[in-house]
Amino acid sequence: MQLSEEEFRAELRNFRSEFEQLRSEVAKRIVGQEPIVDGVLISMIAGGHVLLEGVPGLGKTLLVRTLSEVLEAPFSRIQFTPDLMPADLIGTNILVEGEGGQKEFQFQRGPLFANVILADEINRATPKTQSALLEAMQEHSVTVAGTSHRLEGVFFVLATQNPLEMEGTYPLPEAQLDRFLMKLLVPFPTTEEMETIMDRTTAGEIPPPGKVISGERVLRLRDLSRQIPIADEVRRYAILLVMGTHPEHEAATAMVRQFVRYGSSPRGAQALILCAKIKAVLDGRFHVCKDDLRSVAHAVLRHRVMLNFEGQAEGIVVDKIIDDLLEKVGQEAALAG
Repeated sequence: MQLSEEEFRAELRNFRSEFEQLRSEVAKRIVGQEPIVDGVLISMIAGGHVLLEGVPGLGKTLLVRTLSEVLEAPFSRIQFTPDLMPADLIGTNILVEGEGGQKEFQFQRGPLFANVILADEINRATPKTQSALLEAMQEHSVTVAGTSHRLEGVFFVLATQNPLEMEGTYPLPEAQLDRFLMKLLVPFPTTEEMETIMDRTTAGEIPPPGKVISGERVLRLRDLSRQIPIADEVRRYAILLVMGTHPEHEAATAMVRQFVRYGSSPRGAQALILCAKIKAVLDGRFHVCKDDLRSVAHAVLRHRVMLNFEGQAEGIVVDKIIDDLLEKVGQEAALAG
């Protein structure tokens, strides 16, 4: 159904109000971490997945569980270990006996058949098991014995990894990293936030969050966000940011040419634009500006830029490369304009 401009703007105002409600309910359990919460909610609405990186005990699992509660959505937690097999994720065919005594194969669904999936310590599973997520994350379906099974409704994967304990881990391949819309770095809480956490967790029972939104409504908000207009100039800026991550491209900065082996795929540009559209709505605007793109650039690009040997040896942080890229591409765009 085609909406009039006034109806569309009213829908976007409701969008902003519902997002604020989501924030408020999540904040009943999660202290601080506003950029992380916003990134997770934006990714969910945009239809992407999130990779959360942080040391243990920062509330990553609690955030995912809280999100499933405010969404009225089935939640599934999968602890990734070296002995986890693909069938443990997607399910398997089992032989059962029917009413007439005849035996037949019946598909038994695995934990991937939920709406919100926590893939805890994803880099502890073998590449074979990690790859079992690829089809689910990209196609929202799984294939068992030649039969495809659809993952219905909202399908949102939040994977966690610990940056400290790297022994016995299997780094995610580039193809799987690219399936994550954002990579969010979970920071350690401040002193004030620690005081609040202690008050909530040691003095009494934490109040449960209220159910705010349904999965069907999330899909509706996703459709609405894609209708936000973006000017050709702003879209070209997003493309230029992504092209600038490739050392052989003319938009690449000196840092990119020196330290980067390979840059972002086209999915990076798609992610930039989709997330920027939602940021625009949350800021009360009905169009995308360059600041929207800049605000999500680090989360969208940091896992899509691969350092070369020199960059790894020098201990270069990818976020610094993105900072340099945003500064240089912005200056060139301003001069060109």
